[in-house]
Amino acid sequence: MLGRLLGGRRKFQLETQRMILRLPEHHDFRQWTALRETSASFLIPWEPVWSHDHLTRRNFTGRVQWAARVHGRQSGLPLFLIRRNDQQLLGAITLDNIRRGPAQAGTIGYWIGQPFARQGYMREAIEALVYHAFAEMDLSRIEAACLPENAASRAVLEKCGFKYEGVAQSYLQINGRWRNHVLYSNLRGDRRGRTDAG
Repeated sequence: MLGRLLGGRRKFQLETQRMILRLPEHHDFRQWTALRETSASFLIPWEPVWSHDHLTRRNFTGRVQWAARVHGRQSGLPLFLIRRNDQQLLGAITLDNIRRGPAQAGTIGYWIGQPFARQGYMREAIEALVYHAFAEMDLSRIEAACLPENAASRAVLEKCGFKYEGVAQSYLQINGRWRNHVLYSNLRGDRRGRTDAG
């Protein structure tokens, strides 16, 4: 699992056994739109309301520019999951809200296209990003939040070493409603042991 700057251009990527995790690029538009569109019913219950222009090229161009900007400022790391053997876009993972100083923390969020769910891809991506955050970015704490009933998301976080910390009331607007979220964290050098979440 390596973070690389490729060639003379500053192209960041992480490598895992089956994937390359990299910043979104303009040529990803068609794959991104197709995957989001075909996975809409699978994703919408767990996400903020999609804007009317969510699947447009203009919106995607803004997403690519935002990703480059936050990566350049080192305030976020938004990555696409690209399968190595066929360059298929599988989903995305973002390390965001990076706080330096005494906190040394960040928050992850992620989504996977429905055809690629439950195949271990997101676990592979989370493990790679957390390793990079601890080993290369010198962060101390990675946080994540999900809806209490999102059993798949909770399971993948726990398999990746995240520990349940509690419930945040009205944490985010999801699918048009303010929703409580369960909070998880992964600490560098975690000594907290197992917890019985649920």
